[in-house]
Amino acid sequence: MGKTARECSIANALAVVGERWSLLALREVLLGARRFDQIVENTGASRDILAARLRSLVAAGVLEKRQYSEHPPRHEYVATESGRALNTVLLALMDWGDRYVTAGPPPTVWAHSCGAELRPRCVCANCGEQVRLGDTTAVRLGEVRPSH
Repeated sequence: MGKTARECSIANALAVVGERWSLLALREVLLGARRFDQIVENTGASRDILAARLRSLVAAGVLEKRQYSEHPPRHEYVATESGRALNTVLLALMDWGDRYVTAGPPPTVWAHSCGAELRPRCVCANCGEQVRLGDTTAVRLGEVRPSH
């Protein structure tokens, strides 16, 4: 008898960016490190693993690989609209890590354009209220289907 799994956008998203080195590579590109050697140095990933993750992110449309030199041919990685949209996910994950995983003060602190230290929160785009567990109701859940 085959396994079943709920059809889910979270699972679909994790298939693209749910691996540690993929998210850390994206973090570096969003911070401005666009060249392969910079990304390797700042993530600590092995060159082979990072190359595979970058290829995957390019294939998924999260990053774009652009040539910046012809002789010798050299490339850099730039976040697409899809990649830039993941910035809020990275900030939320960082905030969760700061509060529940990292011992001591946060290693990185961001300031918002208002001047205050950034504390990212998920809010309803319609009313602007913070979204909390228990404040939402599923209108439609993905079907549970046999896994492949």
